[in-house]
Amino acid sequence: MTRLSSVQLQMMEQAIFLPMVISILNRDLTHLKKHQTFKLNEPYIQLVTSSLKEAQKALYQLKQQLRKEKMNVQQIEHDEGFTTYLFLINGYEEKHKYFNPRIRHRVEEMLTHYFLHSGK
Repeated sequence: MTRLSSVQLQMMEQAIFLPMVISILNRDLTHLKKHQTFKLNEPYIQLVTSSLKEAQKALYQLKQQLRKEKMNVQQIEHDEGFTTYLFLINGYEEKHKYFNPRIRHRVEEMLTHYFLHSGK
């Protein structure tokens, strides 16, 4: 049984997924700047840059909120199928195990969200 509210769980999961989104966007931006991938690269660079800024802003705000509520998340185990995270909440510890394809799917959803809503 978990001690986390649904809001706290959502915050912890955002703390897992947002750094992954930012990492992917950084890698894509580097690739776009280095290679002439598209006929007109600049609009794609602007899209990725705008999405990256939004994701970084969201992560900054999330980290402030986590600190305020004395919450933290740490990856403690990783294998081909699952990744286990330790959630620390006001001195309590909980382990949560995530199926790696689920993590990938959620990160893809978040990337899509940032692409569709960046600059608005």
